[in-house]
Amino acid sequence: MLDKSKAQELFDRIQKFYTSGELEVIFSSTDHSLTRFANNTIHQNVAEINEVASIRVAFDGKTARATTNRFDDESLKRAVRSAENIAKVQEPDSDRLPMAKAEEGRIANPPQRWFEMTTAITPADRAEAVGKIVEVAKRNKLVTAGIYSSTQAAEAVVNSNGLNAFHRQTAAEVSITMLADDSSGWQKANSPDLSNLDPVRLAETAAKKARDSRSPTELPPGKYTVILEPAAVLDLVGFMFWDFGGLAILDQRSFLNNRIGTKLFGENIAIVDDVSHPLQSNAPFDGEGVRRERVRLVENGVIRNLVYARATAEKMRKSEAAAKVGEIRVTGHGFPIPNEMGEAPTNIVFVTRGGEQTVEQMIAGTERGILITRLWYIREVDPYEKILTGMTRDGTFLVEDGKVKQGIRNFRFNQSLIELLNNVEAMGQPVRASGEEAFDMVVPAMKVNGFNFTEVTKF
Repeated sequence: MLDKSKAQELFDRIQKFYTSGELEVIFSSTDHSLTRFANNTIHQNVAEINEVASIRVAFDGKTARATTNRFDDESLKRAVRSAENIAKVQEPDSDRLPMAKAEEGRIANPPQRWFEMTTAITPADRAEAVGKIVEVAKRNKLVTAGIYSSTQAAEAVVNSNGLNAFHRQTAAEVSITMLADDSSGWQKANSPDLSNLDPVRLAETAAKKARDSRSPTELPPGKYTVILEPAAVLDLVGFMFWDFGGLAILDQRSFLNNRIGTKLFGENIAIVDDVSHPLQSNAPFDGEGVRRERVRLVENGVIRNLVYARATAEKMRKSEAAAKVGEIRVTGHGFPIPNEMGEAPTNIVFVTRGGEQTVEQMIAGTERGILITRLWYIREVDPYEKILTGMTRDGTFLVEDGKVKQGIRNFRFNQSLIELLNNVEAMGQPVRASGEEAFDMVVPAMKVNGFNFTEVTKF
């Protein structure tokens, strides 16, 4: 597994092969194992170990990158030459900045996300956990499918300006679907720390959802009060955070164009990007090795700030939009250069202000509504109004008179995220959540009024 000294040693070797200008190398090292199960039995166990060096050269206003997973001298030399040859045929970019300096990547108290317990997971451990999941399925007369994976990963960004940013972390993930003849239930969790995962509890919850949603009834489409569990919240709101990058504003492809500084959501909505939050994961630096800063994105429903890579911050300061976008500063959210996206916040944390409710309390306070476990097949219909379409799945229930009454057939929805975040009646305690359509975030369950369902499915 890669460590900081090995990354520097490899960089020193690569440095001998480039001829002029600046040099940057992104190293990644991954040890990933996965156990897959279906029809109540394990059917696949795979493991992959991979190390990659992504080499970027920069000279005369030009830059290019080449990648190799072979670390012998000849392979490294070939990758450097490839990057140099690609750069030579590029047009010079007057906006290209020098590579980041060492102080730009210096982090006083980097988060620790490496857990020995997680590194010690074996195929036998995963098989034992799957066995317990299958036991839950059989006890409930259900069929289960899913995955249990474990990962060790390290990454480093090293450049010729003295920067050496290094991070390592572990991850364990469990995803479970429980299937009955005409219903299903689902749960998923991911954490750097294995002790935060309880596969049996997840299995019991998924099984209960499948059991309780049997023989679903059909409701007409329309606008309903909904209680969205955290996974459903995550997969909806994940569609808006690519728009919080400075380059998205400059390119006129963000729904926040002409809306920064305005109250766009309800007053109870506050969102930050915070890589140091204890429930977060990922490296505390960006694709250039620049340290990530905590950024207030939304406060009391008002769009406060964007995130910036180094080059985007420079462009924004010189642009006509500079006076309309709030504070402009390098926040360490850039992707590896070259890229077309610029930057995005990827450590999202919803902040609540007290008065949180559990899902059970939200149900108890609902006269008539729908409880949603998760959503899938979500697509964007209107990028500026952030109207999304998709379907409910794996546990959709009618709530009446403060109680879950029965399972219902799934719906297709057409819903504006802006409207949704203006109609949040109640929120739960933010938790680390995993979905299928967006990256993991720290989000609460939400009770939302007027959620727009347009069609009923047949399952």
